[in-house]
Amino acid sequence: MSEIDVRDLPPKERHPKIMAEFEPGESLTLINDHDPKPLFYEMQAERDAFDTDNYELTKEGSNRFVAEFPKK
Repeated sequence: MSEIDVRDLPPKERHPKIMAEFEPGESLTLINDHDPKPLFYEMQAERDAFDTDNYELTKEGSNRFVAEFPKK
């Protein structure tokens, strides 16, 4: 399992970095400063390995969202 915190990255760099981290691992834990719902839809459309049924999101404060992007 990989974990990546993208809160300090510029927004335009986030999705490419997240996608690159998702590919080699079995699942990805993402720490973000907002609900990554657009990323969920992007992963659902573009990554066959993404297990949408087991996706989980936890809000841990006003600027910490932890999302679990599991693989099938």
